Amino acid sequence: MEKLRVLLPFCVLFLAASWSPSSALRCTCDFCRNNTCETDGVCFTNVQRAAGGVARTTRQCLNADQLIPRDNPFKCQNVENNADLVVACCKSHDLCNDDLQPTLPPAPFTVALQCACDRCEKTNFTCETDGVCFKQLILESSVTMTMRCMDADRLTPPENPFICQDSNNPRFAIRCCKTHDFCNRELNVVLPASNTQVEDHEPLGGSTGLGTVELAAIIAGPICFACIVFMIVLCLCQKESMDSDNPLMPPGHSLKELLDDMTTSGSGSGMMRDWTTSGSGSGLPLLVQRTIARQITLMESIGKGRFGEVWRGRWRGENVAVKIFSSREERSWFREAEIYQTVMLRHENILGFIAADNKDNGTWTQLWLVSDYHEFGSLFDFLNQRAVSAHGMIKLALSTANGLAHLHMEILGTQGKPAIPHRDLKSKNICKPAIAHRDLKSKSICKPAIAHRDLKSKNILVKKNGQCAIADLGLAVKHDPITDSVDIAPNNRVGTKRYMAPEVLDDTINITHFDSFKRADVYALGLVFWEIARRCNVGGIYEDYQLPYFDMVPSDPSIEEMRKVVCDLRQRPSIPNRWHENEYLRVTSKVMKECWYHNGAARLTALRIKKTLAQLAPYDDINKMV
Repeated sequence: MEKLRVLLPFCVLFLAASWSPSSALRCTCDFCRNNTCETDGVCFTNVQRAAGGVARTTRQCLNADQLIPRDNPFKCQNVENNADLVVACCKSHDLCNDDLQPTLPPAPFTVALQCACDRCEKTNFTCETDGVCFKQLILESSVTMTMRCMDADRLTPPENPFICQDSNNPRFAIRCCKTHDFCNRELNVVLPASNTQVEDHEPLGGSTGLGTVELAAIIAGPICFACIVFMIVLCLCQKESMDSDNPLMPPGHSLKELLDDMTTSGSGSGMMRDWTTSGSGSGLPLLVQRTIARQITLMESIGKGRFGEVWRGRWRGENVAVKIFSSREERSWFREAEIYQTVMLRHENILGFIAADNKDNGTWTQLWLVSDYHEFGSLFDFLNQRAVSAHGMIKLALSTANGLAHLHMEILGTQGKPAIPHRDLKSKNICKPAIAHRDLKSKSICKPAIAHRDLKSKNILVKKNGQCAIADLGLAVKHDPITDSVDIAPNNRVGTKRYMAPEVLDDTINITHFDSFKRADVYALGLVFWEIARRCNVGGIYEDYQLPYFDMVPSDPSIEEMRKVVCDLRQRPSIPNRWHENEYLRVTSKVMKECWYHNGAARLTALRIKKTLAQLAPYDDINKMV
C-alpha cells in the first residue's frame, strides 16, 4: 500500500504526458511548404474567374477562429450575383479539399455598346464601351460639342451616375444614354444659360467652337512670333553694338576695300591713315587684324599639315582661310606673319594676308593666320582633278613666275620720301627698282628681296581667274642690301626634299649669299612648270598627274636618295616627245630645262622667266600681270 502511494504520482504524470487531443486536420495548401497545412477548422477551395476569363483555383486552411458563424461560415458560402467566384469547405478527412471541385457558372455574354465619337478618326468616329454613351456642350468663347463613350468603372453610382446628372453650371450640359447603339447622336442637349441647342443632325467634327489643339495654336502662335521677333532684334542690336565697339572696323567695308585702302598709298588713306599701323606698311593695322580675327566664325576644315590645319571661315559674309598653328609651331607662325607683313609685299600673285592673332580656347592657345580663301585649293589639288588648255597652262605658269619675281625683287625708295611708282607698271603698290646707287646707305628699303625656300605645287594656290598665288612663307628669308646679310628663318624646318636644288641636297649652298636662295627657288619653279605641262591638253592628249621624279625615287624620298638622282646621276624629269610639237609646250619645256641647270649661276632669273612666258600669253593676261 505504501508502494502504491509512492508510484501513483508518477503514473499520473506519465498519463498526462502521453495523452493528447485528437490530431489536427491536414489540408492541401497552394502557398505552404510541402503544399500542406494543419488546422483546427476546415479545408477550403475557391475558384475565381480572372481577367480574360481564366479560372484560377486556390486551396488552403481556415482556422476555427475564422469560421463565423461556426455552423455555416460566411467564407464557405457563395455570394449571389457573383458569377466570378465559387467556394467550398470540408473537414471529413485529411486533404479533403483535393476532392472539392467547385465549378464557375458560364461567363455572361455581353455585347459592347457602340457610341458616336467625335475624335475617333481611326475607327470611323465610333467607340465601344460597357458603360454609356454621352453628349455634352461646353460654352467658352463659343459652344463646343463632344460625343464619346464612358466606361462602366467611371459610373458612380451605376444606376444614376453623378456625371450624367444635370448641374447648375450654366456653361456646361451633358446627357447620357445606353438604350441602343449610337444613341448619343439623337440626344438633344441644351445649355441652361443661353438655350443653345445642338441639332441632332450636326456632323461629327463640325462643332462651332475650337478644339484644344486650335486653342493651343492660337495662344502659342503669337507668343512664338513675338519670341522670333525679339531674337532678330537682339541679334541686330548685338551686331550694331559690335560694330560700334570696334570703330576701327567701319560697317559696310569689305576686306578687299580695307586692304586696297591700306596698299593704295603705302600707309593708308582716309580713315585708315589715322589708325594705329603695324609698322610694316603692308596689311591691316594690328588692332584691325585682332578685331577681324575675333569676329571670324570657323565653318569647315579644308586641310591639315605638319604645322596644324587650315579652316574655311566667314567674316561679314566673306570666306577667309584660317591657318591654325599648333602651340609648338609658334616660331613658324610668328615668322610667316612677319614675312607677310613686309613692306610692299602685297601682290596679286602672292596669297593675300589679312590678319594674325592668338586665341585662347580654354585648353590651349591657338595661333591664327588669316588670309584670302581660294576655293580651288592648291595647284597640286587643281592639277590632280583636271587637265588645262595651252592658254591655261601659260596663265598658271606666268602668274607663278610673276609672284616669284615680285618676291625676289628688291624695291628701294629715297629716304624720307615715298617710293616712286614705275611709269610702265600699273600696280600702284610697287616702287621703282634701284638699278645703280653710288651711295646705297642714303637709300631706304621699301621692300627687301625675299626667297621662298619651299616652293612646290602644294604651296601654290589657284584663284578663280585661273592665276596662281604663292603661299606658305614660313621658310622665307629676307635680304638686307645695306649689310649684305641674309635673314635666316629662326626655325628648324627644311624645304621639301623632292624640290630641293642640287646645291641644297649636297650641302654646298652658300647661305651667306642671298642669290643662292633665289636660284634654288628657280630650280623648284622649273619642277612646278613640269607638273603643269604634263596636264596640258593638246588635241585630247595629256599625261596623268605625277610629282617630279615619281619614276626615280620613292613616294617619300630621303635626302640621300634625292642626292643620288639629282647630284650624282644628274637626272631630271623626262620631257615627252609631244611637247616639242606644240609651241606653248616647246617654250615651256625649254624654260624649265634652263631652270634645272646643275650650276645655279647658269639658271634663269624669275624676272627673265616671266618675260619669256609673257610672250606666249594673251594680251589681256599680260596687262593684268605686268
